Amino acid sequence: MSSPIKLAELGGVIGDPARAVMLCALLDGRSHSATELSLTAGVMPQTASWHLAKLADGQLITVERRGRNRYFRLTSPLVAQALEAVMAIAIAGSRAPRSHVLSERDQALRNARTCYDHFAGRLGVALTEAFIKRKLIVLSKDGGRITPRGARLLSGFGINLSAMQQSKRPFCRSCLDWSEQKPHLAGAVAAAFATRCFDLGWVRRLPGTRAIAITPAGAKGFEEQFSATV
Repeated sequence: MSSPIKLAELGGVIGDPARAVMLCALLDGRSHSATELSLTAGVMPQTASWHLAKLADGQLITVERRGRNRYFRLTSPLVAQALEAVMAIAIAGSRAPRSHVLSERDQALRNARTCYDHFAGRLGVALTEAFIKRKLIVLSKDGGRITPRGARLLSGFGINLSAMQQSKRPFCRSCLDWSEQKPHLAGAVAAAFATRCFDLGWVRRLPGTRAIAITPAGAKGFEEQFSATV
């Protein structure tokens, strides 16, 4: 089967509104039950099962059985990257009226969220710009690298860079942020950084969404340790 046909088939899988909502919910990088995704998409359980089967057939999601329940998550960070890129194109091509007021939920997503397992939104972009300004990382269209200065600071922050370099996952790269239309840091380093911030209580998840809240300790830590105003 040719690549254009495969692309068209994948577009058909993503193109259904209910499936698109489910994929966006799974962009938080966690596993969700079929019941959760059914409620999120606003469809009946039987209909949700059909949509989830389509997404699984398209290799966009994987399923794990826990007793009688099934839990779904995105197949890989690559799927999350592709979805984020598609949303960036969609947002860039849309022209919302100037009077358009974002809902509280949408505003929270734009402020700070997870893109699979790393930070996105204003938080992700602000951190990335601070890292670049302080010469902790160097990003290009082809990838990225951690500078010696960045390696020292991130190691002191509690991130094991040596272990990540053995992974098959890209070590450091950029990801186009759909809401900010600017790059945010992605890859193994960005995922480890986000995990560390959750562990420290600098950020916390908001229920029912992949938006996250920055705690007072986090705002102080981002400013003092990384010169990022968030």
